Amino acid sequence: MIKKIALLTSGGDSPGMNACTRAVVRTANHYNIQTLGFLRGYEGLIDNNFVELKRESVSNIIHKGGTILKTARSERFMTEKGIAMAVDNLFKHEIEGLVIIGGDGSFKGAIDLTKHINIPVIGCPGTIDNDLIGTDFTIGYDTAINTVVEAIDKIRDTAESHDRIFVVEVMGRDAGLIALRSAIASGAEALLVPELKHDSEALIVKIKNWRATKSSKIIVVAEGDESGGAFKVAELIKKHCPEFDLRVSILGHIQRGGNPTCMERVNASIMGFNAVKALMSGRTREMIGIVNKKVVFTPFEKAVKHHEKLNDDLVELIDILGS
Repeated sequence: MIKKIALLTSGGDSPGMNACTRAVVRTANHYNIQTLGFLRGYEGLIDNNFVELKRESVSNIIHKGGTILKTARSERFMTEKGIAMAVDNLFKHEIEGLVIIGGDGSFKGAIDLTKHINIPVIGCPGTIDNDLIGTDFTIGYDTAINTVVEAIDKIRDTAESHDRIFVVEVMGRDAGLIALRSAIASGAEALLVPELKHDSEALIVKIKNWRATKSSKIIVVAEGDESGGAFKVAELIKKHCPEFDLRVSILGHIQRGGNPTCMERVNASIMGFNAVKALMSGRTREMIGIVNKKVVFTPFEKAVKHHEKLNDDLVELIDILGS
């Protein structure tokens, strides 16, 4: 019977992390399991910077973005010395299970950690990029795309008023899933993402063929697209289509913030609840996901591999509906 577990949030923050934290703590409390929350991810684990989390510690946080446990990217944890310090602190506190809420880098860190300590470790997918295999939606993704759609809707208003083209850059260094769904939902006319080969000539032809009656044109660009980002795309368009009034909008970190959506809160709560149950049953080195509304477990080694291909039907949908 597990008596004490640890919890940390790692990597980039994402809306819903607090809802997941709340579920972990309250589920553990229900089963009389003590929970220590390490602050600033693996950095806190190395520095032994922690707080004891009780039922009241997570009151009134389910609706809040960010993470009450703070987060960080830890270069020290990539060293043998850093891992050794983290392992020593887990032993010192007699931790019998660990829940990590984070993304690709966080789970790679978990893989390294489990090579040095023999306790169950479970991951909850917290990243706005939705780039983990083993879940339909990561914690933060639904809120992020809703934030992007809301922003583009507002950009569309001024684009229509001035007959402008707007090149909107969204987050997605390695994966274009935020760009894909937000482009569909906002009625964007074009999409540029890392997964699709950038065809400058085709983009220019498409722009020149846009019907004159379209008073606004939105191009959504993922920051990791091989074109070099929104400003590079804008330079290309301006060079070949000087007749168009053109503007660039970089949405940046607003995509990480904000109150999590209803779906986000429910999914995060389900994942946090099942993380504790998984530790109690002895599961380890696995990420919890929700696929087709069912809870599934995916080994860390498989979960950290990025999606390599976008849904062709959704890509074609943008081309047809945006024409």
